[in-house]
Amino acid sequence: MAVAGLLRVADDSASAASSMEVTDRLASLEQRVQMQEDEIQLLKSALADVVRRLNASEEQQAMLTRKGPTKARPMMAALPLRPTVNNGTVLPKKGSGTLPSPSGSRRDAPAPATKSTVKRTSSSEHVGPQGRKESAGDARGNRTRAGSTGSNSSGKKASESKLKEPVFNAEEGYVKMYLKGRPITMYMPKDLVDTYSLEAKAELPPKKLKLDWVYGYRGRDCRSNLYLLPTGETVYFIASVVVLYNVDEQLQRHYTGHTDDIKCLAVHPDKITIATGQVAGTSSDGKQLAPHVRIWDSVSLNTLHVLGTGFFDRALVCLAFAKSNGGSSLCVVDDSNDHVLSVWDWQREERLAEVKCSNESVFAADFHPTDANIIVTCGKSHLYFWTLERGTLVKKQGLFEKQEKPKFVLCVTFSENGDAITGDSSGNILVWGKGTNRISHAIQGAHEGSIFALCMLRNGTLVSGGKDRRLVSWDGNYQQIQAIEVPELYGPVRTVAEGRGESVLIGTTRNYVLQGSLDGEFIPITQTHTDELWGLAIHPLKHHFLTCGHDKHVCLWDSVSHQPIWTKTMEDAVQSSGFHPSGAVVAIGTQTGRWLVLDTETKDLVTVHTDGNEQLSVMRFSPDGNFLAIGSHDNYIYIYAVAENGKKYSRVGKCSGHSSFITHLDWSVDSQYLVSNSGDYEILYWIPSVCKQVVSVETTRDIPWATYTCTLGFHVFGLWPDGSDGTDINAVCRSHEGRLLVTGDDFGKVHLFAFPCSQFRAPSHIYGGHSSHVTNVTFLFDDSHLVSTGGKDMSIMQWRVV
Repeated sequence: MAVAGLLRVADDSASAASSMEVTDRLASLEQRVQMQEDEIQLLKSALADVVRRLNASEEQQAMLTRKGPTKARPMMAALPLRPTVNNGTVLPKKGSGTLPSPSGSRRDAPAPATKSTVKRTSSSEHVGPQGRKESAGDARGNRTRAGSTGSNSSGKKASESKLKEPVFNAEEGYVKMYLKGRPITMYMPKDLVDTYSLEAKAELPPKKLKLDWVYGYRGRDCRSNLYLLPTGETVYFIASVVVLYNVDEQLQRHYTGHTDDIKCLAVHPDKITIATGQVAGTSSDGKQLAPHVRIWDSVSLNTLHVLGTGFFDRALVCLAFAKSNGGSSLCVVDDSNDHVLSVWDWQREERLAEVKCSNESVFAADFHPTDANIIVTCGKSHLYFWTLERGTLVKKQGLFEKQEKPKFVLCVTFSENGDAITGDSSGNILVWGKGTNRISHAIQGAHEGSIFALCMLRNGTLVSGGKDRRLVSWDGNYQQIQAIEVPELYGPVRTVAEGRGESVLIGTTRNYVLQGSLDGEFIPITQTHTDELWGLAIHPLKHHFLTCGHDKHVCLWDSVSHQPIWTKTMEDAVQSSGFHPSGAVVAIGTQTGRWLVLDTETKDLVTVHTDGNEQLSVMRFSPDGNFLAIGSHDNYIYIYAVAENGKKYSRVGKCSGHSSFITHLDWSVDSQYLVSNSGDYEILYWIPSVCKQVVSVETTRDIPWATYTCTLGFHVFGLWPDGSDGTDINAVCRSHEGRLLVTGDDFGKVHLFAFPCSQFRAPSHIYGGHSSHVTNVTFLFDDSHLVSTGGKDMSIMQWRVV
């Protein structure tokens, strides 16, 4: 006993000593953290002071000496809080990010360093204009808020408004603009110096754009979004556009009333009125855009009603019109935590009832075909039968009884006699007796894995489609008639709709819409990429363009027939592309530093090389076809000599001088010079044949450039909006005839400017359609059309220049 007591005492004292030790260590650590934060604060204040002095001395130096653009460069390099020159990926996305600001909170100071390294190592998330986008809605919201706080925080610094307004130095012949307080000096051609005025008003462009064709369909994460209208048009959506596509006549019409991602679609029993629901978004000026339902006429494309602005939360996930009361009711489920189910008299824009549906995902909601007071909803671990009684929705739960309860009930439809039919994640089709919440019939193992779609055809045949890519038809007694398998290329069946006559339409999770019969071949009527889309290149001699993305797919399209000519799958996620001026080959840049050249006709591999191990953001052939410049995220521009019409490549060297990743490149008309932009807003000039930087202003200011894709430069600086953080514009392209300039931005907009665009805040025509950052824009070789690509929305849009 005594021994045990001693041991216990020893134990207690040991634990007390160890807890004291832990407390002491914590206290000392807190002390050290506090000291470090104080030091950081001091450093920020000191750096802010240095920046102010640098700005002042730079102005003086500009007046005293005529040394050229390199004067601005060392100072620009000194400005950001860059952890290392290793890929300077610190792009100011957060309010306090660019210049050290004494008012910034202590916690924020080290953030840029950690942010950039984390983002750069991830393949799908990069900082800066050539990546850095998260989910379409969230990221854009964050970026917008960051942009606006950024402009406010820079406003608080010394020399307030001077930092924002551009400065014209007539003596030196340059304009200095500021992006988030950072000076960017742009020298103008000599012959413009005497006549240039910052105050002159820029004109709107002489042309406009009209949406001509939308490539793609959103099948990866949306259901029941494909229907055939009596007009012969197939209706579906992608990004923020509803497409009405007449396959026979090869004509598309577009409903463009939405401002952000469309997530659901319902067709009224009259087959003319359509309802579509969108997610919450953020406008370019930082305002929140509420999720809502738009009800519109598919003949005139006029919006008839807008429902639920301010009522719905996050997004709309399900929509259905009643079938029995003339379609006067509409049921809607939103994406709030409670997935609120609401019923509306849509013509009066009145909400008749609302109820919390489920705190789990809801996948489908539909009215009973003969009773407009009964609604069925299903989703994760639930199937509910709702009855609308005097403004209240009363719930009955589906009873699975002996049947094993599935994890997900994924889809619901109705038989002619009013039974509800569900498909679930266990691969079973269950029939629920009319007016009851009990199973009257079960088809066990109808599919291997989840059943995503059920469609009741006019002749009483039930069609089911699922993860196993099988399409199975069942008769009125639920006996299998036949089963066919959709080719693996197209992916699992997401939705099934009745087509004309015997045909059916299928939407797949790989974003294909297929047309075919239950016993025949399926042909794709539209398709697109299945992951973030960045690469876009136009054929120099034909109406062809090439797209490539993080889904590792490269696709050559014919802009006249709107069909893919060929597609090819790569080993790595693809980021960029560029055609040889002969059109014979196309260069493809990946996210791993590997790049390939493909034969344009045969899609055969011509050559493959690797430069560095980071993403290659730009692939640009010289106008004479003798060089290829490759801009990398490792801050270098790799130069290759090209021979035999693009078939042979030998490395010349690499241009070294940027202190951040390369974002854009342009060649001079004579192929002797190269201009580059980087993630920290540098503009550098090069003689690529010897990989030397050109520092003489007199040499570079009058160089005529073959293309204008750089976002920074005297001829394009008017495209930058107020309060921009320097990453809002992802892509720029000048038309070949030289009068138009188009940009793609982070807010899903395509802007058309007049060229040159060298007046501050130049006016533009603005076009929506994309619901994600617009990653690339380019004119076709004859300027007849423009092509734009959406990042996360994966859409390709073709615009007619009118």
